[in-house]
This record gives sequence, C-alpha cells and structure tokens, in this order.
Amino acid sequence: MAYYKDAPHQRRKTNPADQGSWDDEGTHYRKTAGPVHRFGPELGKPVRGNRASGRPEYRDGRAFQTGTGRPERPASSRRDGRGPQARPERGAASRAPRPERPAPRPAPVNRRAPKPAGPRPAPVELRPMDYRDFEQRRPVPPAPPAPVAPAAECAPNENLLSGRNPIREALKAGRDIEKLLVQRGDLSGSARQIVHMAREAHVPIQEVDKARLDAITPHHQGLLAFASAYQYATVEDMLALAQERGEAPFLILLDGVTDPHNLGAVIRTAECVGAHGVIVPERRSVGLTPAAVKASAGAVEHVHVARVVNLTRTLEQLQARNIWTYAVTMDGEDYDQVDFSGGVALVIGAEGEGISRLTLEKCDRKVSLPMKGKIDSLNASVAAGVMMYRVLQSRSHQA
Repeated sequence: MAYYKDAPHQRRKTNPADQGSWDDEGTHYRKTAGPVHRFGPELGKPVRGNRASGRPEYRDGRAFQTGTGRPERPASSRRDGRGPQARPERGAASRAPRPERPAPRPAPVNRRAPKPAGPRPAPVELRPMDYRDFEQRRPVPPAPPAPVAPAAECAPNENLLSGRNPIREALKAGRDIEKLLVQRGDLSGSARQIVHMAREAHVPIQEVDKARLDAITPHHQGLLAFASAYQYATVEDMLALAQERGEAPFLILLDGVTDPHNLGAVIRTAECVGAHGVIVPERRSVGLTPAAVKASAGAVEHVHVARVVNLTRTLEQLQARNIWTYAVTMDGEDYDQVDFSGGVALVIGAEGEGISRLTLEKCDRKVSLPMKGKIDSLNASVAAGVMMYRVLQSRSHQA
C-alpha cells in the first residue's frame, strides 16, 4: 500500500530521507540472521511478540497503481524475508479485467395524472419535531368553576354573639343562651360580671383557648355566646297544654342526645303523634341550634321544647303528677306487652352511652324494641319514633 508522506492529513512516522516522495510499504525490509526484524530503517530491533514480518500479504504498492505512468517493480525485488524464492506478486497483468458497467436504465415514465388546473395550494409550514409530539398524555379535564356560596351562608350568623356588650344585653333581656365560651386566663372588668350573670341564668360556660375564639371570629374580646334559635318553654307550659286539650300528658325526655339532627327529628315526630312537649337537659345535650330547628321542618313552631337543669329531679316532679316514666332500653319488657294508659313520659338515651345510671334508676319501667337482625341498636330518633307511635296506638284504643 502506498501513501504520500507530505500530505497534510497524514500523521504517520516517515523517513526523513524520503520527504516529499512516494513510499512503497515494505521497500526497507531487510533479512538478517538471528531473530526476525521488521521495518527496515530500524534494523536490529526485534519484533514484539516474536512475530514474523515476512508475510505474503505485503505486496508491492505500485502494482495497484495501474494507469499512473509509473513503472512496476518486479516481484523478486521485494525484501519481505523470502528473497528471490518468494512467490511472485500478483501484478496488474495477472488480475482479471473488471466487468463493464451495465448500461443505465431508462428513466421511468411519469404516469401520474395531470395536475388539476387552478391556484396552487399554499405550502405547508413545517416545524421542527419535538419529543412532546410522541408522548402519551391523558386529556386534562377543564377546571370546574369556583363554587359560589349561597346568600344564606354569606350572611352573618345571627345566633352568634361576640363581644362583651352584646352578651350582657342578651342576658339582661332573658334571651336563651346555649353556651358561653370564655377565653382561658384571668377574667377582669366586665368579663367577671358577664360570667356571673350567665351562671345565675344556668347557661353552660366553657373555657377555651384564644386560638379557638379567633377561628370563630376575630372580634370577640375574650367572650363568645351562642344564642338559641328558638325560645324555650317550661315543663309547666307543657302540662298546661295537656290540661287545656283535656288529654293525659304525653312527654318525651332526651338524655345525652348531642346530635342536632336527632333532636330535630324527635321534635318533628312528637308533633305528628300529638305529644305535648320535648324536654332536654342543659348539660351533655344539644339545644335548639339552627341545625336542630332546620331538621324539625317547622315542627318547633307547634311543639314546646323545655330545657331543665337536672333531668332526674324533673322525673321526680312528673311522677308526683301521676305521670309514669318509661325508659327505652335493650333489656326491658316487650313494648307490645306494655299498657301506656294515663300520663306517659318516654326517656330516650344516646346511641352509644344510653340512659345514665341515675336517670335509669328513677324510671318506673323499662321497655325494649324487638331486634331480629345482627345490629342490636337503633338510631335515637328512630327508636323514639317507634315508641311514640306505640303510645299513640295504645291511647287510641283506650279512647
């Protein structure tokens, strides 16, 4: 193989004596005694790995430069380690002639339909391809519009009293207060007077942290009060209503019911069966909150609701009026075998805790509903509704 040494793109080692001329690979090879050497200009240097340099593949580079005008060197002049007895090199004369190139094929005939007449369409603008074009993405649903609060929710809560002056005036006017929240810490000034007035009116008082008051309203001055959504009645008003109608008293007492929806449902059923009133305790029970009034579906306008300090003492007062008290429990008599003649006061407890021990001991009889399923309890409002209709049925037969 021949190469030109002074070509600018060549980086091979060259012989300084042959600068600017053609060099035939293998012309400087020498055959010496001893170990085999290669690359003639570096005589005496043994071949790495003790490999022989006299290989038949080293040919005269000029034999391949046919048609260049340069004479060909005889194969006997090669010094590749074999001398004149080496196999003659294949020259240009010994090579088989190259086959002639086939004639070019005729150009194919365009058989497409002629272009339609008319204006030429505008060229399509191409944009560079992006990796996002090959991604599989889920369609993003449009964002729903922001919910708009109804006008009722935007209106201020009329049952919330914040500040010392509004709470003091409400207590002076005798307005029913469900609960008074007092900031935990030392009370000073008019706050002590307001707390004293609330205790005299038997209003539940609860000490809370300032953070809870701030979460309800920022302007509280350490005091917050929740007023009743409806005016309470008394037990005497209920007994007077029964006497006015000429009927035996029919009352419902709730012990520990804290869900306002249950209270509203009981009031609604009590109005349907013709009961004279519903009694709730001040402590550990829900009052006439806006949610309870709404759940009653307007029945609170026709049924008296009383709030008492001590439910056990109220039972004693009713028993003194010849009114029988019945506690609805799980281990009582079958409600279908009980005679509900005369004055009746049904006591309904909470779903989890039930009727308290002192209240249960004060009741005259225990009544139970039959349970055939795997669940052993009913919702407080449902149990109260079933028992109220059983009392209504018993009183209708007596009439």
